[in-house]
Amino acid sequence: MALRPRVGVTGSARRWAPAWWCTKTALYLAGASAMRISTRHGNADETLDALIIGGGNDISPEHYDGDLTSPVVYDPDRDLLEIRWIRYALHHKIPMLGICRGAQLINVVLGGNLHQDIRNLRHLTYNRPGLLPTKQVKIEPDTRLARICGKHNLRVNSLHHQAIRKPGNGLHVVGRDLDGIIQAVETRSGRKIIGVQWHPEYLFYLPAQFALFQWLIQKEWL
Repeated sequence: MALRPRVGVTGSARRWAPAWWCTKTALYLAGASAMRISTRHGNADETLDALIIGGGNDISPEHYDGDLTSPVVYDPDRDLLEIRWIRYALHHKIPMLGICRGAQLINVVLGGNLHQDIRNLRHLTYNRPGLLPTKQVKIEPDTRLARICGKHNLRVNSLHHQAIRKPGNGLHVVGRDLDGIIQAVETRSGRKIIGVQWHPEYLFYLPAQFALFQWLIQKEWL
């Protein structure tokens, strides 16, 4: 019996963490085993086949020269833990999927920065968060993400108030919402990385979203 690929999944240290359980289920259905990584659950060993950097609290602005007086909740210990794992994955060319905060943090580690609050940038989209796929995202044609999802227009959910502003080194913008806010980034060569601003773990019942988890553990690179 072939061994399942092992995927590290970072996230909240809370005992009840729906994102973890949904991600674990999606990976299981895709044929992989999920290893939980958090400040409370300890570190997975370093024999991972892929890594998911999950969603959660805002990233501390000290990591991207943001406004340190911004009145939001941070998790400095989680920031440092995930930054170490991102750098490890980059060094060893481990495939990565960044989800919401995770996409933002990968971007920051690669030298990009963030919009700390996008609510004033919204004109055609809503600030109201939701788990259902009610938001439109346009994916650029002839991109890795378009080939994975099989679509150029996606319906996604939205739980964020921050977003990528300037892409980091090697990241290309491949998805935007109706307000032009960045919703997806990817690498083109050398590294297997995709970052999405939405939460595919809550939408894995949709083939276009489940395909992201399948892609992450494929040996062949699209």
